[in-house]
Order: sequence, then C-alpha cells, then structure tokens
Amino acid sequence: MTFAFRLAQAAQTDIVDILAWTHTGFGEAARRRYEALLVTAFRDIAENPERLGSQARPELGEGVRSWHLRSSRDHARIDEGAVRRPRHFIIYRTDGPTTITIGRILHDAMELERHLPKGEGWE
Repeated sequence: MTFAFRLAQAAQTDIVDILAWTHTGFGEAARRRYEALLVTAFRDIAENPERLGSQARPELGEGVRSWHLRSSRDHARIDEGAVRRPRHFIIYRTDGPTTITIGRILHDAMELERHLPKGEGWE
C-alpha cells in the first residue's frame, strides 16, 4: 500500500527555500535535479515509511522518522543528471493508517531537535 503524504507549512517553506538557494548558487539545472530528488524521496517514503535507511527519531516525538535524501539519489536521475551530494533530511511521521505528514526538510548539519520540537511543526 502506498501512503498519501501531506506537507506541513514548515516543509513547504523549506522546499521553496532549498530550491531557491540551489537555483541561486548552482543554476536552473541543479534546481531541477534537487526538485526531482525531493519528489523521488517523498515517493520512496510513501511506498514504505519504515523502509531500510529511515531512522526512528523518538527525541522528536512519537512515530517521527527521518530519511536522508542520499538514500533516494540513485534513482532520482533526470536528463541533467543526479544530485551528487544531497545534504538534507526529511522529517516525517505516519498519521493514521494511510497518511504521512512531512514536517520539515532540514540540512544535515542542523541540530534536528532545535528545528522541530516535540509536538510542534506538523500543521
């Protein structure tokens, strides 16, 4: 069964910021590669939220998990290529039997607990 996913407002803002920064720093082709990687990662999580490579994050709340974009890299290739060194985690949780909520997309150098405190950031 494939889960539906929804993006919390904070995750939507993260995506806009990540893609804008990528476009400014690396150009349009790099932005398209990163966008394709994000979409592929969302699909990977939706296919199996507890897939190999995901990590439980009980310090962020019950049922919260993380998925590093590098785990989706190899099958996110588009005509312009693939992202060489993805640097972001997707923070998500399963909400009910068929839905995943993506709370944040954070740079892997960030302190996760600081950017997604328990119980917050999921709206």
